[in-house]
Amino acid sequence: MKNLIYYLMKIIQITTYFILMSCSAYLQANHVNGLYFPVSDHLFTSVWVGDTNTVSAPPANWFNLDATLDKVRGVSTERAYKELLKNKQSQTVIVAVIDSGVDIDHEDLKDHIWINTDEIAGNGQDDDANGYIDDVNGWSFIGGSGGENVDYDSFEVTREYARLKDRFEEVDILKLKRKELKEFAYFYRLEKDYEKKLEKYQQQVYELQQYYRIYQQAYEIMEEQLGDKPVNRENVEALETEDPQLGYVKNILAFSFDNGLDSEELESTLEELEGRLEYGLNLEFDSRDIVGDNYSDLTEKGYGNNDVKGPNPMHGTHVSGIIAADRTNALGMKGIADNVKIMVLRAVPNGDERDKDVANAIYYAVNNGAKVINMSFGKDYSPQKQAVDAAMKYAEKMDVLLIHGAGNDGKDIDVNPNFPTSSYKEMHGKKRAKNWIEVGATSWKSDEELVANFSNYGKTFVDVFAPGVAIYSTVPNQAYDEKDGTSMAAPVVAGIAALIRSYYPAFSAAEVRNIILDSAVRYPIEVNKPGEGGTVNFSQLSATGAMANAYEAVKLAIQRAK
Repeated sequence: MKNLIYYLMKIIQITTYFILMSCSAYLQANHVNGLYFPVSDHLFTSVWVGDTNTVSAPPANWFNLDATLDKVRGVSTERAYKELLKNKQSQTVIVAVIDSGVDIDHEDLKDHIWINTDEIAGNGQDDDANGYIDDVNGWSFIGGSGGENVDYDSFEVTREYARLKDRFEEVDILKLKRKELKEFAYFYRLEKDYEKKLEKYQQQVYELQQYYRIYQQAYEIMEEQLGDKPVNRENVEALETEDPQLGYVKNILAFSFDNGLDSEELESTLEELEGRLEYGLNLEFDSRDIVGDNYSDLTEKGYGNNDVKGPNPMHGTHVSGIIAADRTNALGMKGIADNVKIMVLRAVPNGDERDKDVANAIYYAVNNGAKVINMSFGKDYSPQKQAVDAAMKYAEKMDVLLIHGAGNDGKDIDVNPNFPTSSYKEMHGKKRAKNWIEVGATSWKSDEELVANFSNYGKTFVDVFAPGVAIYSTVPNQAYDEKDGTSMAAPVVAGIAALIRSYYPAFSAAEVRNIILDSAVRYPIEVNKPGEGGTVNFSQLSATGAMANAYEAVKLAIQRAK
């Protein structure tokens, strides 16, 4: 949802600016024939950079297509199956998806959900003695033993700021000891980041409310004009008028149609933003009352419940479809890997995930047979990083590959990390995991618009890019939808990794990583630099300067298997 809000707020900023400027003669007093158009001066302070061509649609199944055969820079999945894997044998690979939950009954996923055959469903016992009762399809580390579930949680900056606020807010820094000064500097950074985040979301809520009001008023006027006809693109375009107000209304609705900004979309995004204020930045809110664990005990296991769907499995279901949606049926879409089982691990709320839960999810995945773990989440602070580091080292020791989305802030994570990271101990320590791939996002568009304008990047800490814009995949209740984000790019790479581990199981996690990175396709072109504006050579945005590609990865695996 974070990347959706990024896109939507940018669309609102530029669209509202365009509309208001094009109708400036009618906005002198912010009133036109009874129609009210509130104007925010702050609205125009943000600079829109990157992709503004939101009208042209991506080709169907684009992320699986091939640059040579289909003229689309996907990852060549279909070509890999057709030319390299036809009639070859594979073995089932378990891919753990640490996320918000998954709709395990989805028509395109239900046959590809991991089943713990050592556990007897519903008997209230830990049959396989792994510490988790009735964990048939995985586990939720953000659920309570009575069946309750965490939906919203606070941001990590909120939790850390709240933890230190009483201690340092009124402190006399001249009386602090040297060791305390370091912690005070950390608190000071937290305070500034928290205040900045609070101001940002307050402003975004305000701006979205104003835009929604404009949209609703325009819609109501068009309803009156069209009478019994529905308010849709065809009828709005067909309405001829020389009335400036109606021309203005037509402009608003036309742009809304082009960008999918209907009432449902605006309401859901507004609800999401308001939730970030109510829960994410609430210094008093604590979701662990629901979980009921001893949060300070990082060694604690077994807490949570077996509800792997949870209250909002949208994100995890979409991620899972990219990896594993059935390739043999005629439904919706096709995942990348054809012989995988999704192990569902719920640890990501609407807010920031907690290090303890992430660590335990990794341990669970490794101990129960996963060979690839997808992690489409991230945050700015990691106060219990040592727990995650230990889990990462365990995964490396046990030959499990970790795939992580680089994040959607349009920032350089070589400078400002997006946790968890591939480095141990320090934010940018020299010791790095050999079983880790960090993934940025690309679009289906050419040249300058190849890289998603929201994607994080980093010449050192982003390994490779993959499709992450307008990715059509499974969503709850037997539905499908397009979503954007490095959250979508990571499972593309996880799918490629699972594909290799399925057809060439002799390769270790580190070897699979090397195959994916060594075979990635280089595009020596100038692209828009995410978040900042201007252009940069694509080679400067990641360690490989390249896009992952299933066809090239399988071809290289064949060569190295000889």
